[in-house]
Amino acid sequence: MARKKATDNVFVFFDIVYEDGALSSNRKVRSGELLGLDGDLPARTILEAEDEKIGLMSGRPRGPIKSLVRSPGQ
Repeated sequence: MARKKATDNVFVFFDIVYEDGALSSNRKVRSGELLGLDGDLPARTILEAEDEKIGLMSGRPRGPIKSLVRSPGQ
């Protein structure tokens, strides 16, 4: 069995502002996904995919993300 990395259970939290003005706070992304040269850019892709999945399940799709920043204190 492979050993878990220290970053496997560590999350980075983001606050999102959508183009329609809606806010979403403390959305989490595994820190292991953010360890490359792209910085926080992969978080946008991950969160957009989550939003699409949730929208399909609920029947109420989210609008496009306007801005994405790390939550304060993270």
